[in-house]
Amino acid sequence: MDDTSCATTLRLVAAASAGVAAVAGSFAVAGSTPTFVGAPVASFVVDRSPGVLTTVAITRLGDFAQVLAAVTSLLLTALLFAAVGLGAEAVGRRSHVPHTAGIFGTVVAWVVATALTGAFVGSLAAAVPVGVVLVAAERRWGVGDRVWVDASPARRRVLKALGGVGAFSLVAYLAGRGRTAAPTADEPVSIATVAGEPAAAAVDEMLARASERSLDLPGVDPLVTDVGRFYQVDVNVNDPNVSADAWQLRVTGAVDRPVTLSYDDLLAMDLEHRYETLRCVSDPLNGEKMDTAVWTGVPVHRVLEQADVPDECCVMLRAADDYYEEFPLSALREGFLAVGMNGQVLPRAHGYPVRALVPGHWGEINVKWLTEIEVLDEPATGYWEKRGWHGTGPVETVAKLHAVDRLGDGRIRVGGHAYAGTRGIQRVEVSVDGGETWADATLSEPLPDPDTWRMWEHTYEAEDAHEVVVRAYDGTGSRQPGERARPFPSGPTGWVSRRVEP
Repeated sequence: MDDTSCATTLRLVAAASAGVAAVAGSFAVAGSTPTFVGAPVASFVVDRSPGVLTTVAITRLGDFAQVLAAVTSLLLTALLFAAVGLGAEAVGRRSHVPHTAGIFGTVVAWVVATALTGAFVGSLAAAVPVGVVLVAAERRWGVGDRVWVDASPARRRVLKALGGVGAFSLVAYLAGRGRTAAPTADEPVSIATVAGEPAAAAVDEMLARASERSLDLPGVDPLVTDVGRFYQVDVNVNDPNVSADAWQLRVTGAVDRPVTLSYDDLLAMDLEHRYETLRCVSDPLNGEKMDTAVWTGVPVHRVLEQADVPDECCVMLRAADDYYEEFPLSALREGFLAVGMNGQVLPRAHGYPVRALVPGHWGEINVKWLTEIEVLDEPATGYWEKRGWHGTGPVETVAKLHAVDRLGDGRIRVGGHAYAGTRGIQRVEVSVDGGETWADATLSEPLPDPDTWRMWEHTYEAEDAHEVVVRAYDGTGSRQPGERARPFPSGPTGWVSRRVEP
């Protein structure tokens, strides 16, 4: 490799190393919070992605879509700071003052990081590594008009640089992976800490009741899902960190008396506890993005009454992460402002400090990190509607088949959950001959709140393979639609079918 090629290679390596070091340094200090330099880039990537691309990613890639978005945002962030490093190195080559590249790179990187995150001091965690890498490169590989010459081959120098940046990045990841500002991000916090022991005792009683009514199906969640297993779908790569002390809920728009509530104001109201099921609109027909919890909070109508909200049109829920969804005001009047989940203070991943629950509707409008209820005079377009989805209506009825239990005596027991929103589940039918004949499944005793699922099971003799089909009837007696439809744009429909070997 000639001197020119060697110099170009080493400059690119130095710039790339500076970019990676900036991302790593920021993560070490900020962790998975909005002050991490990758967070605003991730938001930009998600928000600016065309609706068709977002839809394809969700429906084809599932949970991997968010991983892909995170990796893409990290690469773009590293490239941004690499460009800063490359520009600083070019400035340094035109100066005979030692460490010009490092100083200039640090200042520019700090300005860029501050512009991204708004964290005046925290941005130094991204800026300083850029300067350190550039100074190290200058000292090791040359400065000014000199070609970057060294006794060792360029390849060895590149490997050493990459190894050093890789080691720093690993240490930074370990330092920042658990760093969050929300007190409930990783460690469960009892609801008793904010709502008192009576509230915790009431939730414990409801959890016990659900456990007693659950069917024993191997590999299937009981009637109440553990918090750690409850599905999560967000538009964010990095969830927002919202302090309960600073949090406010504003009721604005077409109201007679705008209202602003603090977290303490909400807790001072009489808290209630509800069983409620959530299902994601992008959940495949037999997918697993459907779960139930015991939620602690305040009925929305109490807050709306304070604002003297008229019985008109629509409402827009807005969140701290700039997410928003619109739907009829009538649906929200039965809604709930949740501060707790299964006896814990609401975890950050599920909307700490407060999230909305709108019974019987797809999960996307159960807005997390809620900050505003805007009452509208006329319909508006929500976040997902702008991307082609139409999932703000009531959920479709579904019966899922997740359990296949071979009992060892020639019989097979199948089972799962059935859900129809506030309509409830009246019965579930199972066919073991591909839909030719049907039998009633055994159902779990219903939970007392309407917007909840039920478990079902059915046992049959199995000498050979069977095509098992399952369908549900809602509380009105209406049968689950048999016509299959993909999740996009209004949620999946159809009967679940599965070939079960003996």
